[in-house]
Amino acid sequence: MTATVALRPVRRWIHARQAAHRERGAVLTNLYVGALSLAIIGGVLQRQLTAIFWPADPALSGVAGLALALVYGALLLLALRRLGPVALSRPATYFLLTAPVSRRGLLLPGLRLAAVATALTGAAGAVSVLGQVGTRDALPPMTVALGALAALLVLLIAALAQTDRRGGTTVDRLASLALAIGLAGLVADAAGWTPPALPGPPAAASLVLLAGALALVVLLGFTVVVRGLARTPNDRVLESAQTAGTLFDAAFGMDPSWVTDMVERRYWATRRLRSTRPPARLPLLTGQDLLLTARRLPRLVWLTGATALPLLLTTSPRWLLAGALLAGALTAARTCTATVQTDAGNPVLARLLGLSSRQALYQRFWVPTALAAAWTTLALALLQLTGALPPGPWWALGLAVAPAAGAAALRRARVGFVRNDLLPLETPMGTVSTGPLVNSVAGPDLLLLGLPMVLALAQGQSLPWTSVLLQAAAAVLGARAYLNASTAPTRTELAAR
Repeated sequence: MTATVALRPVRRWIHARQAAHRERGAVLTNLYVGALSLAIIGGVLQRQLTAIFWPADPALSGVAGLALALVYGALLLLALRRLGPVALSRPATYFLLTAPVSRRGLLLPGLRLAAVATALTGAAGAVSVLGQVGTRDALPPMTVALGALAALLVLLIAALAQTDRRGGTTVDRLASLALAIGLAGLVADAAGWTPPALPGPPAAASLVLLAGALALVVLLGFTVVVRGLARTPNDRVLESAQTAGTLFDAAFGMDPSWVTDMVERRYWATRRLRSTRPPARLPLLTGQDLLLTARRLPRLVWLTGATALPLLLTTSPRWLLAGALLAGALTAARTCTATVQTDAGNPVLARLLGLSSRQALYQRFWVPTALAAAWTTLALALLQLTGALPPGPWWALGLAVAPAAGAAALRRARVGFVRNDLLPLETPMGTVSTGPLVNSVAGPDLLLLGLPMVLALAQGQSLPWTSVLLQAAAAVLGARAYLNASTAPTRTELAAR
């Protein structure tokens, strides 16, 4: 029988070896710089943040406030399911997870940190809901404590679901359903639906009693979770560490392709597929993209529901609504561009088929364009049906802007890794790396071809057919120019030049 080693000396030894190359006080300096940066950003964006979380004229009804709270809770649960909540850092996972140390003592600090972060997030969410509903003066600060306790309850649900794969799948589906219901409530409120009147705010004594009962439930739940902490499977801890590490690497290197690749690999790893032939009448690569899209049924369902989300921005500036429409079209077009990213890294498929880079990219162009056209057309039609847009053929504008979104999705898929060999830029705020900036704008920069749609929405007037034709000409000519300029009939590599 293997004896258990004390964990604290092992952690202290590893930390000393990891920090041996750092200067004295480097950690404190980093913490100081991070806190100062957050304070400066908060001061600069104070007006905008106040308008979002604590507007002077709150417009949400009571039912919409409950829907917003449901959305916050569902997003928090989904985030905790991806990040743990019982998690370790990657070094601790590699060296200590299988070491003869106390598993409860190993995993407990991560759970404590997750509890603190979750409680702060719940309190901030409660403040945001109170600011949007408009009954902020009638509710005591006890409601903020209720938000923190409710967030801790969500943390306990995520921790219990982490120990059981089937239970975790059920929790994920319920969280997705709650998110859909909450978003539907917000969209219905923005579209002009008159919700039923809710009773007035509860008395302070009722809130105190509810907070006490919820605190007791959270305390008992934490006791159960801590007792069973040692039974957390290793693969769940490894998966959480990989997710957190990939997110940190993507944020540090400003390269979201790492997150996209991780999501794609995990999605297809859990799928059981059968061999299916692509449609014979379509080009081969187009048929492959069509099969790939058909196998992403959950994403297609979410994209269809997301066509109603622009209704939440009907009271916002028109340029913001136009930006959301272009971003949604790009997101829809990127549903099947994983094949382009794979071929850009290894063009063996195009070589076996005898296709040049231009032929391959033209065949890959049609399905993303069709997805972008369907999403944008449906979103604009919903906006016009609810009276958020003036008269005009707005549905045709969605079809006209689709080639620009398709070309932007292909460019984003071909961008590759961040180039760190580019010269940095010296600014008054410090040195800015050029490579991550170039990588972040590659793809969305082609959305400038949708400028006619942005101008048409910003004017707020009826839409003539000449604007639709102008948008179609700009999108088609721009997409064709990109496809021809970035490819050649004599090369097979899809990587961007």
